[in-house]
Amino acid sequence: MPTKDDGVTTAFKTDENNEASADCKWIASGSIGSRDAVLVFRTSLLKPKTERNSLLPKDTGADPPLKIDHFGEDDEDHPSRTTQNCNKVLPSIAVNVKKNLTIYKQLKQTTDVISNQDREVSSCKDAHNSSSCNDEFDEDNRNQSLISNCDEACEELASFNDDDNFKDIGNVHNMPARKMEIKYKFIQTETKLLRKIFQRHGLSEVKDDENFSILWTGIHIKPDILRNLAPYQRVNHFPRSYELTRKDRLYKNIEKMQHLRGIKHFDIVPQSFILPSEYKDLISAHNKNRGPWIVKPAASSRGRGIFIVNTPDQIPQDEQVLVCKYVADPLCIDGHKCDLRVYVLVTSFDPLIIYVYEEGLVRLATVKYERATESLWNPCMHLCNYSINKYHSDYIKSRDAEIEDVGHKWTLSALLRHLKSQGCNTFKLMADIEDLIIKSIFACAQTIISACRMFVPNGNNCFELYGFDILIDDSLKPWLLEVNLSPSMGVDSPLDSKVKACLITDLLTCVGIPAYSVEMKAQYDNKWTRFRNVNYSRRMPSADLSAGSNSNGMRRGTNATSLYQSLTTEEQRFVRNARLQNDRRGGFVRIFPTDESMQRYGSFLDVATGIPISTPVVQGQTPYSMILPHNYNLVLFNCLYGHDKKERNSLLERMLQYERALPIESLVLFTDENHKSKCVEEGQRLRKHILNLIDNGSELTQLQARQAFALYLEAILHRLTHEPRDFHERLILKFLNRVGGIVKTPAFSRNSQNFRINSKARTAMVAKLLGDFLEQYNRDTEAYVDVFDHFGMIPRGLFGDFLSQAQEADLEAILAQHTNVTGNMPYLYNRFGLATPNTPPIPSGLYGFLRALPAMVVTGSVSRDFNKSDGYYKSNERNTTLIKTELHNIKSISVDK
Repeated sequence: MPTKDDGVTTAFKTDENNEASADCKWIASGSIGSRDAVLVFRTSLLKPKTERNSLLPKDTGADPPLKIDHFGEDDEDHPSRTTQNCNKVLPSIAVNVKKNLTIYKQLKQTTDVISNQDREVSSCKDAHNSSSCNDEFDEDNRNQSLISNCDEACEELASFNDDDNFKDIGNVHNMPARKMEIKYKFIQTETKLLRKIFQRHGLSEVKDDENFSILWTGIHIKPDILRNLAPYQRVNHFPRSYELTRKDRLYKNIEKMQHLRGIKHFDIVPQSFILPSEYKDLISAHNKNRGPWIVKPAASSRGRGIFIVNTPDQIPQDEQVLVCKYVADPLCIDGHKCDLRVYVLVTSFDPLIIYVYEEGLVRLATVKYERATESLWNPCMHLCNYSINKYHSDYIKSRDAEIEDVGHKWTLSALLRHLKSQGCNTFKLMADIEDLIIKSIFACAQTIISACRMFVPNGNNCFELYGFDILIDDSLKPWLLEVNLSPSMGVDSPLDSKVKACLITDLLTCVGIPAYSVEMKAQYDNKWTRFRNVNYSRRMPSADLSAGSNSNGMRRGTNATSLYQSLTTEEQRFVRNARLQNDRRGGFVRIFPTDESMQRYGSFLDVATGIPISTPVVQGQTPYSMILPHNYNLVLFNCLYGHDKKERNSLLERMLQYERALPIESLVLFTDENHKSKCVEEGQRLRKHILNLIDNGSELTQLQARQAFALYLEAILHRLTHEPRDFHERLILKFLNRVGGIVKTPAFSRNSQNFRINSKARTAMVAKLLGDFLEQYNRDTEAYVDVFDHFGMIPRGLFGDFLSQAQEADLEAILAQHTNVTGNMPYLYNRFGLATPNTPPIPSGLYGFLRALPAMVVTGSVSRDFNKSDGYYKSNERNTTLIKTELHNIKSISVDK
């Protein structure tokens, strides 16, 4: 199978004088200390420790790590020939990744069996202290040496789900980022894979008021943060990106372009209407061309709140939704509907620079597709979102990263190879997808550029990775479904880990985190405070006005050197940055600007400014009359990508790159999250202890109650997906419907006939709703903290031990007993909430708490009280600091006495 590294190379330009330095392989575009130097990120650091240490900078004075390529095949000292120490097996990983996977599986199975025996025997010995257990314990001691030898190997081949501390890994402290104290910051985003990549490359997370070099957030950035960015800081969003990522704004912007440029040029989305304002237009369209129609909330993700109807009268009128014509003839793979997740990087909007990552994901629906009206309610047939289909019992997860066309998630390259083998024109398909991406960004660029001029002080501060969801119909025409603001970086399979790890490392290298020391950043901070005017980065000095007036494409006849020298300082800066960025692009494919794209889309750009115009312009009036005319897009194209420039970015070369598989060397080892086995006897013992404390007047803190309730719902969620029961599904759905405001009522639940059929898809949808509730519930629980043991409350240590061993029945018993004795429901309501209903009676026996759960919620009451945190327990820095200070004072007084 061809790989993407065949014929596709990335040139990292470094200072020739520093080639001998160990740091040069982690710095690109210049030597350390230069203005253009940026950090390099590689997936190799996500591999096992021994292989990783061979890539890290060597620590002078320490013993050199074992070299991977030192041994020959016939060498007696080859590490693969040594069986006494498992750690010596790991260096062979670099020789053959596939062989290492086999070694790992055998090693893991062996250690898992012995470890499970160890846990079972130890638990038996502690609980019963019987002679038979002691005999087995002696047998376990004889196997302990093997476990100790294999521990490090297994830990190094653990999954991304671990939260280990990377400070002591290899020589990470010698990485350039660690030496220069480069910091990262997260705000409301999933961070496991990102955090691992940052920490393995020497970056550390900010503390208190420290300055960051890169900010990664899952939400829109506030203008105050953008205005105060220094030139060396990077953030992963542009201002007003919602023009592209909100479904209603995206479709409205494309509709404007359809009116302005003609619908035949922007026929990239299905016919759409925003309700309730366009309800009459929807009725008129339905009468001409009847449904079905797909209904989507204007601002949601992961398939939440989406359903399909046959007629508009089935759509509720109480909220703003987007209604689109349903594509009834989608492309199917083996009978299953599929859609694409394509990753698009925009590094600048003016000039506009767009990259598409060479690899994407293909998501297949679990249930085979059919057009019957009776199946429209089935989300596992009509929606391809992984967050929905993963709960279906028939969902097949990819288990081998090297096999990309098995299960319900493929890679984009695997799909293209499959379609090509079926005789499909994949070149035209990918060209149409590129066309769709460019035109959708054109439709929203004008508003985003205006916001960048208003809020962003430096042209390099912002970048954005968009997740384009694209549906292909049976004629191979792509349709844009939505654009995701923060595409999921969650890793749930080896295929996910390979694609997303390569994606993120190439993204960070391409964007370029400046390799600036603390002293350099301090100098920039002092200098930049004088230029906080929001329009500074786009204003030219008066001395450059004459040169700037000639930057509207009047230089095609000049050569590159003279053309570059004639540019203004501002133009030279962004041309140099774009050139270096293109050299670092890795697996990203530039689709704009190119020679082909400028010829094809040049008519959509304003002649004076080079900005895609999406609103009609009155004759004699320019959209940016207050700004000095410029055309950065044309300047950049003429300097770097014009007709006389030879670059390997033709349509044919791009298409071949899309069809290649990611190289095997990019494989990142992955295993499912390790669930520690629980001791049933220990859980029951702790349960009795806590029940006695509750009977004697002790209570759960609000944090403890929420933790127990979350674990209880997780146990129910696991049972729903493995042992579905119609009665329990009804109870959970009734509870979620009563919660209100947190989850959306699914369309199928309005039809009672659907519950008469035991459907796997219905079970998956209920599980999806419960999973969404749990995600929001756990996020809100993070706002609570127990700093010390409160008087009259269950001790924190005891309750923590109980949670680590508790089964579903243990959690149910604790929650039921606490509710009956105290008359409070702190897991749903705050202690001083105004909407707390009376506590319902909880039936005795198995699943009694579950039966009473819907009655605990008065419709909509939890939504009003859900996000209000009890001030006594809420975590905030000021209260935590005061508590710690008070404890320190108490200790000091005790010592003095």
